[in-house]
Amino acid sequence: MVLLTLLAIGFTGGSIAVPMETLHQSADVSVPVGLLEGAPLVVALFRPLLAWRLAASGLLLGALLIGHAGFWPWSPTAWLAFMIMLFCVGAAGDRLVTAGVGMASVAGVVVPASLVAMPIWFGAILSGLVVLALTFGDAVGGRRIAERALREQEELHRRDLARQAVLEERARIARELHDVVAHHMSVIAMQAEAAPYKIPELPEPARATFVVVRDAAREALAETRRVVGLLRAEDEAAERAPQPGLARLDELLRAARRSGLTVTSSVTGMPRPLAPGVDLSAFRIVQESLSNASRYAPRGTARVEVGYGDRALSVAVRDEGPGPGGVPESSGGGHGLVGMRERATMLGGSLTTGPRGDGRPGWSVEAELPYGADG
Repeated sequence: MVLLTLLAIGFTGGSIAVPMETLHQSADVSVPVGLLEGAPLVVALFRPLLAWRLAASGLLLGALLIGHAGFWPWSPTAWLAFMIMLFCVGAAGDRLVTAGVGMASVAGVVVPASLVAMPIWFGAILSGLVVLALTFGDAVGGRRIAERALREQEELHRRDLARQAVLEERARIARELHDVVAHHMSVIAMQAEAAPYKIPELPEPARATFVVVRDAAREALAETRRVVGLLRAEDEAAERAPQPGLARLDELLRAARRSGLTVTSSVTGMPRPLAPGVDLSAFRIVQESLSNASRYAPRGTARVEVGYGDRALSVAVRDEGPGPGGVPESSGGGHGLVGMRERATMLGGSLTTGPRGDGRPGWSVEAELPYGADG
């Protein structure tokens, strides 16, 4: 903007001074014509069509009022300013408007000047310059538009990948929770079926109620298995092992140490039985955090903290960055953070990730998982 303002001042001064000095035109003619020819350059970037209209009007007036006085009815600075405005019109990106401006510039500026005094061959050269300025501007504008479209496509692709990552992690969590749900449904079905045998004097209406409970539990279990079957990839084998929990935390820490991490841990508060969903999510969050630490802080130190609060379980994993000789992996396309966040959100909890807030180097993952989230 500052550059255009300075150019506009210089070009306007030249557009006024040249006709007065070389063609001996009066200020009454040169000043208004020069202002129209050069001053619109100030708004050429923001309002290119307006700038072109004003400049074209100034050039046309110059051709009609001054053209008879010499071979060249304008100052070089006026024509240069006009070329810049044509470039801005072409760079705006509307090719229909660009074509119209080109034809109007030749018909409304160059042709009248040729009819007054300027040779036709010179008018042909100026017409070529008009086309050249518009074409160059169109090329630059087209590239800018293409780059903007590419950035938009990349942003859409990034959002699609993020959305896909969320869906994949939700499907994975659903598959893991299948065993938890199946266990509870099986217990309900077995207890409902065994109740009439444990209580022989049970009234018939109560027996019928237990039959309904048993059948509903079995049907819910079957439906759950069918839904999980839809979520499971075709080439993915069903997992039969029980889902892990914090009872296997020591095993997880040993695996992290074998990968090269120096891991310490602490447990605060009074340990208590956890709902299966909370137990599984806490284990997976610690597992993924230690996996990230081994990739991005190799040979470093990490600390796992588990806290049993009054209403929520807190889990924190903090590393101190790469250790001596450790080379972090480049950022990959994993879904680890997405999965951890989905697990915490599913339970009504929260997850905070980012650089450590204690001024020390490294990364921190902190989760709060309410006890009654899935109970």
